[in-house]
Amino acid sequence: MLNDLYQEVIIDHSRRPRNFRSMDDATRRVEGYNPLCGDKLALYVRMDQDVVADISFVGSGCAISTASASLMTESVKGKTRAEAEAILERFHDLLTKDRPAAGGLGKLAAFSGVREFPARVKCATLAWHTLRSALEGSSEVVSTE
Repeated sequence: MLNDLYQEVIIDHSRRPRNFRSMDDATRRVEGYNPLCGDKLALYVRMDQDVVADISFVGSGCAISTASASLMTESVKGKTRAEAEAILERFHDLLTKDRPAAGGLGKLAAFSGVREFPARVKCATLAWHTLRSALEGSSEVVSTE
């Protein structure tokens, strides 16, 4: 039952991604690429001092990549840089650790099953690696390879 709910969240966000738009007033723009799957995205972030005031993305990718980017933008918008980085670390742990810390991720927990498919982890983490680069102020293209 919980698996079905998680699948619904991923399908909904892949079909109707939130914050899917370019942003003219972004203070940071970083591109991400997953050569394994062909996922590509441009992430736009507008920082207001130390707060992610707005965040959006455009691009093309598989359902997992698109849904992850969509849920990520919802999760970090309005958060401080430190809060966004903490969410990023918890999400990464969810996908890569055998015993990830439970809780605190809300709808992002929908990706817990991705851990069982190592090739798909890169799809789910592409937007997050790109976010890390944006938060660090880098503008280099991020690759999952």
